[in-house]
Amino acid sequence: MQILATLKSKKISPEQLFMLSVLAVNGGNYLYNLILGRVLGPTAFADAAVLITFLLVLSFIAMTFQLVTAKFSVLFEGNVFTSFVTRVYKQSFVVGVLLGLGIIAFAEQLQVLFNTSSKSMFVIFGCGVPLYFLMSVNRGTFQGKKLFKSLSITYQGEMLSRLLITLGLILVFDLKSSAVIAIGILLSFVFGLFPFKSSDINLKSAVGLDKKYSKQIKRFFLLTAFYELTQIIINNSDILLVKHYFESYEAGLYASLALIGRIVYFIAWMFVMLLLPAVVQLKKEGRETATVLFKYVGYIAVISTIIVVTCLSFPELIIQILFGNEYLAMAPLLWKYAIATSMFAISNIFAYYYLSLDKYVPVIISGIFGMLQMALVIIFHESLEQVVHMQIIAMILLLVIQLGFFKHENRIRKKVNLK
Repeated sequence: MQILATLKSKKISPEQLFMLSVLAVNGGNYLYNLILGRVLGPTAFADAAVLITFLLVLSFIAMTFQLVTAKFSVLFEGNVFTSFVTRVYKQSFVVGVLLGLGIIAFAEQLQVLFNTSSKSMFVIFGCGVPLYFLMSVNRGTFQGKKLFKSLSITYQGEMLSRLLITLGLILVFDLKSSAVIAIGILLSFVFGLFPFKSSDINLKSAVGLDKKYSKQIKRFFLLTAFYELTQIIINNSDILLVKHYFESYEAGLYASLALIGRIVYFIAWMFVMLLLPAVVQLKKEGRETATVLFKYVGYIAVISTIIVVTCLSFPELIIQILFGNEYLAMAPLLWKYAIATSMFAISNIFAYYYLSLDKYVPVIISGIFGMLQMALVIIFHESLEQVVHMQIIAMILLLVIQLGFFKHENRIRKKVNLK
């Protein structure tokens, strides 16, 4: 009773509410993946992992529109903001339609490339792509305006609907095909659209944007798009390459390893959502921004250390609890994969920080090391252990270079301030 009274007396800030919501969403997504892994088994789970990876790839592409919307939602107001958001909605929908049609058109080729049991899962997934892009722009307005309650609801709606619909079809109707998983993902996009901020859209009339703003938006969009491409490569290429080079059983084992090890990255993403609008607002007000960076890097470093130590100390217990005995072969690699994702998560905070400040060098650095990781896995893939080792090498080098860039930038800033 005393604990409840203490919680009631302390008002939870919107940012704290969003962080709690994101933890719940990540927990729900983990539960979704874990149940799929247990119910389907390693071989069938490999197909599911391809769809889940496609969903992650889609989220990174759509994140370009979300971050652009979030940043300029801070900077623009009134009719200019309405004109900007209307334009982004139109552009995102066109991109979503083209990308969705592309996935549908090449469904058969995708089936062959990733050794999946059917092409229908790609067709169904492609139908939902335009909805996901609209959903991302909607989230960007909530993020930029710091409407974290509405932002939380959209993420919870997507997660809960996907979890309940997919598992309902599998457990109640005993349907275990990859198409069922695709249907669950498609319908979750519909639920994720709510609440929809339609008041920001004005299709009839729009105020033209100043050329200075248009140039700034285009530059930030291209930078963000390039960086999200590096995110796709670093975060998902390993699963897709393993699915291509290894048998389905081994690919399913690796998918379970990746799911557990990436918990660090998913937690880091929560801080990125808070970092960008905070840094843009501080820069707009002419205030110092590095303190925000240090705060979130500190959070991720502590969380990463705890997760790596836990994976090193209890690998078999973790895998048994989460996936079952069928996946125990991955136990020795668990802590190593956690190291790779931890290095990436920390370097990711630095990259998003500089992206918020319109500095492109860290984005290029991430792109180079994303390609390096992919090249290393393509060249060295004799075993799953070797695949993990290649990622550790690439991600440690990436973090070292990002830290070096920060020190260099900080040194230059201090010299300028002394003059």
